[in-house]
Amino acid sequence: MSNKIKCSHILVEKQSEALGILEKIKNGEKFGRLAKEFSKDTGSGKRDGSLGYFTRGKMVKPFDAVAFKLHVGEVSEPVKTEFGYHIIKRLG
Repeated sequence: MSNKIKCSHILVEKQSEALGILEKIKNGEKFGRLAKEFSKDTGSGKRDGSLGYFTRGKMVKPFDAVAFKLHVGEVSEPVKTEFGYHIIKRLG
């Protein structure tokens, strides 16, 4: 079990927005392009949603719990945190 993983995410305010974006990803649209277009996290949004590498416990708990369960290349269902709804993609 890795202690350091690399993820991208897309952060939006509403669950309905997150589900709509997830649908686009499932239909083959590029995660990075959608992150640039829709993510409220403008810092990571500019970098295709990339959060870089982080260790367990660095992100808020619900995000952390889902991110560390994903396999490389896998995209999560929307994850609710105090910031909104995240779609997480594990990169490494």
